[in-house]
Formats: sequence, structure tokens, C-alpha cells
Amino acid sequence: MDYETITLEEEGGVAIITLRRPEVMNALNTQMRAEITHAVNDAGGRARVVVLTGEGRAFCSGQDLGDRANVGDINLERTLRDEYVPMLMAIVDCPVPTIAAVNGTAAGAGANLALAADVVIACDSASFIQAFTRIGLIPDAGGTWVLPRAMGMAKAMGAALFADKISAKQASDWGMIWEAVPDAEFAAHWRGRAEHLAKGPTAAYARVKTAIRESYANGLEAQLAEEGRLQGECGRTRDFKEGVMAFLEKRPAVFEGR
Repeated sequence: MDYETITLEEEGGVAIITLRRPEVMNALNTQMRAEITHAVNDAGGRARVVVLTGEGRAFCSGQDLGDRANVGDINLERTLRDEYVPMLMAIVDCPVPTIAAVNGTAAGAGANLALAADVVIACDSASFIQAFTRIGLIPDAGGTWVLPRAMGMAKAMGAALFADKISAKQASDWGMIWEAVPDAEFAAHWRGRAEHLAKGPTAAYARVKTAIRESYANGLEAQLAEEGRLQGECGRTRDFKEGVMAFLEKRPAVFEGR
């Protein structure tokens, strides 16, 4: 597929999807949502890690309010169901680890697009804004699900009601994201993190994602049973055997992945 609003680059097991509408701060329109969905599904079938980042001064400013396809469209429920849900679930259900490398402003649905990834790494100058109430809406794109789980009810409620700008450092301190790093180190840092995951045990990573996400719906006994099932699967992989042998031989493990 030829992309117009994003780029997809792959090297060394790392797939990098870059949002490329810098003139509108990488705002999401119908085409971009479809292209992100396709790219994540496509790359997730080949790569060992998928990275989402933005071009220019923003990661993503959220819904493109100037998108003619949505001007006057009062059926926001349909847009969310038909366009946002497939995009977000492609990221959540991606069989390999996903990283959001937040290079600048992440606002509205753009903030929650980032939070759909397994790991969020932001530069210090980046910010997160649940901007929805500024235009009379509620947080969507998964915001009402992920925010209270990531940083607790009090912080989530304040972020949603006040629509204040949250700095990358605050987001990291509050548990909203994995880490904030100095701007000068940002590009090299997230690439290093991606390369680390690309060399790791892909089969185990997939089961880590499954176990942690399913824990929200499970009681302790059910979760212990799920851990046992998934650990049994891991124990039958070549990566487990390689990891043990590497430990005993005091050498770095070389994981095959899938």
C-alpha cells in the first residue's frame, strides 16, 4: 500500500510508523486513521517491534477539526466505531511490542493514540492534553479506560475535566507513561529501546502483553491460572532454551523470536 499521511520504514526488526501531516500538527483525518491501521497490521506481521512517532513539532494534535469529511458530521459514535476502534485495537492487539515515541504535543485523541501503545517514551518538551472538554466532548479513543488505570481516579478526573497541559515529566511521575528523556537524547534513546526489544524473546513479549492486559478482568486465582498457562507455553519455546543455555554459558542470548 502507498501511504500519503504516514511513512513506514523497517530495519533490523524495527518498524517505524511516522505521522506526516506536520502542517496540521499530525492531526488525524479519515485517511490517516486508515493508513495507521493498515501499517500497524502490516508491520506487526513481520517486525519484532513497532514504533509510532510524529514528524515536526507534534506527535499528534488529535482529530483534524478541519477535515471536510467530518465537518457537520454529528454521528461521532459512528466515526469512533468505524475508524478509531480499528486503529486503536490494531495497536493494542499487535503481536509484537509497540512503542509511542512522543516527540512533541499529544492532544486529544492524539494523546490517547500514544497511550494505546505498550510503552510510551516522550521527550522532555512533549506534553499530553486531554483537550476534549474544550470543545464540549468527553475523552475518547480509549482515554476513559486507560487514564484511571494508568494514574488513578483523581489524576484521571482532573486531566479530563480541566483539560490542562501535562508535561512529559509529570506524565512520567504520575505513571501515565514509561519515561521522559532529554530532547537531545530522545531520538537515540527510543531507537535504542526499540532495538533492545527487537533482539528479545518475541514469543515471551506477546504473552507478557496478554497476561498484563487480562489481569484487569481477572481475580487473583484466575490470573494465577493464566500465568501458569502462558508460562507453560513460554517454557516450550526455543527462546526459553536459548535463554537458559546463555545464562549457564555466561554469554548473551540470541533469541530467534517467531
